[in-house]
Amino acid sequence: MKKTTEDSHQLFDKKLLESIGKKFLRRKETVAVAESVTAGLLQYGFSNIPDAAHFFHGGITAYNIGQKYKHLKVEPLHAQSVNCVSQQVAEEMALHVCEQFGSHWGLGITGYASPVPESDDKVFAYYAVAASNKIVASGKITAQKMDPPLLQLQYARHVFTVLNKQL
Repeated sequence: MKKTTEDSHQLFDKKLLESIGKKFLRRKETVAVAESVTAGLLQYGFSNIPDAAHFFHGGITAYNIGQKYKHLKVEPLHAQSVNCVSQQVAEEMALHVCEQFGSHWGLGITGYASPVPESDDKVFAYYAVAASNKIVASGKITAQKMDPPLLQLQYARHVFTVLNKQL
């Protein structure tokens, strides 16, 4: 079967995104996103779900400690000590994006898509899913080094899969 242009440009599993959208609509709940390493890919994914305006409140991409502290209230001493990449930072991002956007659910993700000295030359990300002011899922995604945009996409896909299981 020949792939259409639309199929070849599909970044995310359309059925997965539609499942997430239907669950939010059925529950009459909302979601917001705080991302760093995925650089807006989660927001992009949500924007492609039918009727997203009814449950997706938006998101923020905060790359540095100043913006994560100012907009997402990450604890600055801890964040500075870990280069803004830890489970605690991801959880604080998820919790505070809910507050910032007035949403029921929040996603937070921070990590490395390219190896740097601070990551011990490894690539990984921490993510968190918050609902009703508490963390309902969190974890670390470890990965093999690859082209950074592909790795960012892998991280975003993982978070969507985790979210779908939580809904």
